[in-house]
Amino acid sequence: MLAMAAAFGVGRFVYTPILPQMLAGGALTPSTAGGIAAANFLGYLLGALAGASAPLQRHPRAFFMVGSLAGALSLAGMAAEPSLALYAALRFIGGAGSAFVIVCLSSMVLEPLVRAGRFGLSAAPFAGVGLGIAGSSLLVSALAWDGYAWRASWIANAIVATLLVIPLFVLLPGAAPVAAAPARVRTGGGRLSAPLAAMVVSYGLFGFGYVVTATFLVAIVRETQALRPIEPFVWAIVGLAGALSILFWSRVAGRTTDITAYCIACLAEATGVALSVVSPTVPTIVLSGILLGGTFMAITALGLGVARRLTQMAPQRAQATMTSAFGLGQIVGPALAGHLRETTGSFFAPSLIAAGALVVSALLGVLVARAKPQPALRP
Repeated sequence: MLAMAAAFGVGRFVYTPILPQMLAGGALTPSTAGGIAAANFLGYLLGALAGASAPLQRHPRAFFMVGSLAGALSLAGMAAEPSLALYAALRFIGGAGSAFVIVCLSSMVLEPLVRAGRFGLSAAPFAGVGLGIAGSSLLVSALAWDGYAWRASWIANAIVATLLVIPLFVLLPGAAPVAAAPARVRTGGGRLSAPLAAMVVSYGLFGFGYVVTATFLVAIVRETQALRPIEPFVWAIVGLAGALSILFWSRVAGRTTDITAYCIACLAEATGVALSVVSPTVPTIVLSGILLGGTFMAITALGLGVARRLTQMAPQRAQATMTSAFGLGQIVGPALAGHLRETTGSFFAPSLIAAGALVVSALLGVLVARAKPQPALRP
């Protein structure tokens, strides 16, 4: 939970509440902001692809720690004078680091929990993302309230992320000896079954669908005069909803199936994404934030769980494959949204496109469910 809070809750998503200040100060334009966000997600994609490599699979603890520290320290560099190249490079480093964290999470944390029968804890690390979002959002709002500029927010959150990472050196156990892979994994490990292929595409569309609102929600609020009073709180609402969502969706999956919960959550998120632009009032924006935060971390956990169950690959390679698809979707989303914002003057079109992608993601999940009987996920 500490690692996910540092790498994602702060490392990745603090860009969202700081972005409106950078746009207002002229440090970025909507188009360059989307490009910098895409650089972060490109790093995430390439880091995920590296997750399938032999060195990373042999030394997950080392890459986990390097990724955590690199992501935390890269935040401080964002306080430098505006430079598209520098910002893109720093966000790329942070993205690669976060990919190392989530790919190594599977073999180091999730798989041991499953083997120990602690199914209820296997989704718990993802709650750290919501807690990190909420905490970093409140920190940014507090600094802005006291008159500090956006540079102070980057430095303060870099310190927080680093403090979250330091305990990992003590809490994280040493790497266990790598066991020989069974013959079935060695011989058939690289093949994607049809259900798994559909799940990978669905997960990539989810990455595209959630990221537009997750990157620009606070900017959308600032652009609407009637919504500005809730700007300091809207991203914290997303984070708190995310932290509470893991238990809720685990129970939904326990009463139905993991893939059913995944599909329902994708449709709920599509509704939230559309609401952010179709009816931008205070109640609907709050609901949009709840639906976004209350689903995207749960969808991440559920999707990776479905992939681990469907795959014939080693768990870490399955995680890397899913994370790569997710990363590809994330690269396209903010770049497209930033471009359309500058050409159309609003985030209406990209947000509706993103909502449509989430609906298609849910439909692909239905195909996965029909392809093979789905056992219920134990809560």
